[in-house]
Amino acid sequence: MADSLRSAPVSFSEFDAVTTAQWQERIARDLKGQDPASLTWTTPDGFVVQPFYHQEALQALGGWPSPLARPATHWRNVPTYSVPALERGHGAIRRAAEALERGAEGAHFVLGHSEGFDTDYLQQRMPLATTYVGYTVRGGVSGLLQRLAALPSPPRGFLVSDPVTRHAPDLAAQLDEVREAVRTARAWPAFKVLGLDVAFYGNRGATATQQLAFALSTAAAYLSELPTADLAVAEVAAALHLHVAVGPNYFFEIAKLRALRKLWATLLHAYGLPAEAAQQLTIFASTATWSQTTLDPHTNLLRTTTEAMSAVLGGADAVSVGTFDCLFHAPNEFAERLARNLPVLLREEAYLDRVQDPAAGSYYVETLTDQLAREGWALFQKIQAQGGLPAATGFVLQELHTSAQAQFRRIANGEQVVVGTNKFHNPNEKFDYNPKRLLRSRDFDSTRATYPAEVLRLATALHFERREKKKKRAALVLLGAHTNQTILESFLMTLPEADRTELHKSHPEGTLSVLFSSAEEATLMYATPEQFGRLARAISHVPIDEPNFIAPALLTADLATMQEATHIFGLKEFTVQGYSTEAVLARLQGKK
Repeated sequence: MADSLRSAPVSFSEFDAVTTAQWQERIARDLKGQDPASLTWTTPDGFVVQPFYHQEALQALGGWPSPLARPATHWRNVPTYSVPALERGHGAIRRAAEALERGAEGAHFVLGHSEGFDTDYLQQRMPLATTYVGYTVRGGVSGLLQRLAALPSPPRGFLVSDPVTRHAPDLAAQLDEVREAVRTARAWPAFKVLGLDVAFYGNRGATATQQLAFALSTAAAYLSELPTADLAVAEVAAALHLHVAVGPNYFFEIAKLRALRKLWATLLHAYGLPAEAAQQLTIFASTATWSQTTLDPHTNLLRTTTEAMSAVLGGADAVSVGTFDCLFHAPNEFAERLARNLPVLLREEAYLDRVQDPAAGSYYVETLTDQLAREGWALFQKIQAQGGLPAATGFVLQELHTSAQAQFRRIANGEQVVVGTNKFHNPNEKFDYNPKRLLRSRDFDSTRATYPAEVLRLATALHFERREKKKKRAALVLLGAHTNQTILESFLMTLPEADRTELHKSHPEGTLSVLFSSAEEATLMYATPEQFGRLARAISHVPIDEPNFIAPALLTADLATMQEATHIFGLKEFTVQGYSTEAVLARLQGKK
């Protein structure tokens, strides 16, 4: 009888070690003369990413790093529910209670007005003694905490109010309220009462480096301002909690969360606190609204999948996945079920809750973590040198504006791809919403990366739909002051040098970009906000003294009326004869 098979011992000692230089030599040979440096790329944060990383990268960081410590290996699946200001939250509470029976492990309520939120009904529908519940509020912190204190069970979860990030005008009074909240929560060891809204920056275009620096500066403001004779800095630090938005840049988002924990330990050490204090930091990560789109919206399901994975692998303690249609649909069971099941799948089928720090030891991720931490700390020190927050609020907002504008520009010229929006469009897309109503809605989120491109696409679709129905109407599309420079630069690239100079001269600072289109021609025009406001009132038949009028992004009228109105209101124009609206829009977006 043949001997049974025996496994050979596994050993790599017979293989020669390969150095970084040897890998680079092999890459150069495979590229057949192409410069290997062409494979590197520069991040929005400004540092260079190599095409490969080697074990020597860890040696440059000081050797093999230890896994990052956090309070627990288990992370929670915590959906988010919005409660409008005039509602008591019964509908959101019912949906949250039902979700607990279907895979959710908590709930996060974003309250438009905390005073109206019905905590008694919350207690009736949800087992608060064992349920992780977060609250994000814009005011009324003390009233909400009083009602929570009156409930039979102490709360578990977190509270985010963060007047420093929200630039509250009555900051001194609100800091007193936050200070009292920390005192109130002394009896609630499982409730973090001092949540920082780092997601505010992430959802408005901040880079990973900026998010780290802004989070540290905000935390430093509270650690410096809140302690008193009866409130120690250690108590303030223990109450801190972070709400972070996670975007689709997969590895960078993993590294961002890991860098945040490293920097947190450094920050608390500066305040004389031990390493154990930093290990108590909890992070609530939500998928970013900044990266959500209304065009080809099912791609949002793919984005939130990578974002949720980044959150888990980066070390978040709780994860909230947004619904794919939240930009244009009211809450619905189908979308909420998909969002709720995504973290369930990551845990139950991908087993992403079994390891403390899954990314530890990755040459690439460890290098990114170190780079982000260094850059984030440097920017934090720059903010502190200007007085820290809130004194340096102007500097922080300018940094945020610059970063967001850079992303708008990259999307407009196609350098940054957004699938389904500026590349790989769905040619047969049928909108599952009313584009005209969406464009005019006050709830249409204009802070997102793809908003300018969506306005162009949706307004153009409306215009072509009308033209196909043979209605002799013209469309006037407001492109918005915040995208003005991007659109102008993209358009100028397509024109002769002489025309560029002429157009620049006729384009004063602070004007709005406007596209006036008809079946025969398309005209790029510029107007002051006042000019466009008067024009919009005239076209919309709204009295000049109506105080609540908001100019829509798209104006329509018959061609003669529109031509006369634009002439009367003195809009400066640059006409492109012989081009369809679609062709001009393509030029504006730098595609031709």
